[in-house]
Amino acid sequence: MRNSSLLLRSGLTLAAAAALPASLAGPSAAASGISVSTTGSTVSVVTSACTLTNGSWGNASLLGSREASFGQGRQVALSGTTISQSAAWSGVSPGTYTVAVLCSNGLSAGTQSVIVSAPAAPAAPTISSTSKPAPSRGVMGGLGGAARDYGPLTVGVGAALVGSGVIAAAWFLRRRSKPYRL
Repeated sequence: MRNSSLLLRSGLTLAAAAALPASLAGPSAAASGISVSTTGSTVSVVTSACTLTNGSWGNASLLGSREASFGQGRQVALSGTTISQSAAWSGVSPGTYTVAVLCSNGLSAGTQSVIVSAPAAPAAPTISSTSKPAPSRGVMGGLGGAARDYGPLTVGVGAALVGSGVIAAAWFLRRRSKPYRL
């Protein structure tokens, strides 16, 4: 007898714990069959709750803070397929709005609030590592692959070093061919 009452109480506790998140979410979150998103000054809504009736899926309305009924908002016809229907508003100014969707059969698909934020100030353009300007004259192979022109002094010093290296190599090879000479 004692065990059955303990099981009954723990079962009721588990059921209440499972129902708690749904009750805290409120009726609007549980009943809303729409998903609203914003990108810049564009607000869009997607639903799958409406059915095609008389060639129409229904309408969506964007309500500002001073508008109280569906008819007062900016209305757009839903378009889509049997899987999902959508509508969008562009050029929406910053503020808090309510999006409501009314299917063509007269049933509400849901309402949801959305905040449209002001556009951020444009950042200064940055040059990424993949968009560096190309050298004006390409790669100069005679100067070790460098793209910078070093001028006549650098070229003269380089030519002198190469010339002295050629002279030293010729002198060394001549000395090796005659081992009796010091």
